[in-house]
Amino acid sequence: MINQKLLIDRFLRYVKVDTQADDTVTDIFPSTKKQLDLSNMLVKELQDLGLKDVTIDEYGYVMATVPGNIDKKVPTIGFLAHVDTAPDMSGKDVKPRFIENYDGSEIILNKELNVTLSPTEFPELNGYKGQTLIVTDGTTLLGADDKAGVAEIMTAVEYMMSTPEFKHGPIRIGFTVDEEVGRGVDHFDVKKFNAEFGYTLDGGAIGEMEYENFNAAGAKVTIQGRNIHPGYAKDKMINSIHVAMEFNSLLPANERPEHTEGYDGFYHLIKMDGSVENATFQYIIRDHNSEKFEARKAYITKVAEFINMKYGEGVVTLEVKDQYYNMRKQVEPVYHVVETAVKAMELVGVKPKVKPIRGGTDGARLSYMGLPCPNLFAGGENFHGKQEYVAVESMVKATEVMLKIIELYAQK
Repeated sequence: MINQKLLIDRFLRYVKVDTQADDTVTDIFPSTKKQLDLSNMLVKELQDLGLKDVTIDEYGYVMATVPGNIDKKVPTIGFLAHVDTAPDMSGKDVKPRFIENYDGSEIILNKELNVTLSPTEFPELNGYKGQTLIVTDGTTLLGADDKAGVAEIMTAVEYMMSTPEFKHGPIRIGFTVDEEVGRGVDHFDVKKFNAEFGYTLDGGAIGEMEYENFNAAGAKVTIQGRNIHPGYAKDKMINSIHVAMEFNSLLPANERPEHTEGYDGFYHLIKMDGSVENATFQYIIRDHNSEKFEARKAYITKVAEFINMKYGEGVVTLEVKDQYYNMRKQVEPVYHVVETAVKAMELVGVKPKVKPIRGGTDGARLSYMGLPCPNLFAGGENFHGKQEYVAVESMVKATEVMLKIIELYAQK
């Protein structure tokens, strides 16, 4: 049913466009204009496929409609993916290569740099024996997050536009920017998108589906020290680096990402910069449970208060800002979106794996903006790094699942 060659050709074309977002830029949107290179490419491709209402707005959001071809009222379904790649690793000059009929052994990604992809470190690889993997050359990320999702949506669009016997209702397509820096739907017009519910294709391994995600906040800690000549510093110096280390030591060490899984929440130190005089460092705070989430924010606030009580008021300044919330509360009233996706997977031979996201997607925020939007697998693994890869077979199945969802709603 799916033209695998067209799907993979699309994916390879998209990953070669550098769309890396920049988490240090806050005064322009999107954070990098190069993301628009792919957005504009998609506009042209959608128009070439025959879609009439293709738009790209001032923020870089692409929207389009596949008109329904069925004589009854069925819900308008949205499918979305993001074009940007993570700031964690370069997305420039991506050189993907194929590992056909993978045999389960270590893959040498870059011999000169000693970069490998090994089932010893990544045991998930054992589930891909006999399949075709697309990997990196060990110097960049691949971009399957989320250009696999983009390619799958575009392939489904082409199938619907070229197969009149495939009956479906109206389908809305959306491509967003800056998802990787947490701003993906800051300016997204849900009313204009005009879908009753949607799905993001931004998940990982085959079969994964998520309608629960973290409640998320960011915390910025600023330490104002006092720099005195070290020879005369007794009872005078306040070394902001040491204060920062003390602050971090007061957060529970067993509640860091490397010690958590499933529904466990965490504090994650993501950036630190400092000198004796001053220091700044940043955390992300995550928890699926809203009460525990609030307790985490309260605890880090108490740590800041304690440090100020010990060293003097104003030594620590703490800023905590909520980023997004658990979409479960918004999805459960329309739980059929989950049930239909699960049934679709089963019908195309995919074993569903419904689990919480240990992260967030555009769909989490869209759900609170009026568009319930669980997350479907796109097929990639090891996102944001040079060991990222995707199985061709997973991408094909993701596209089939999308089309089966559309078919099931048309039959209801």
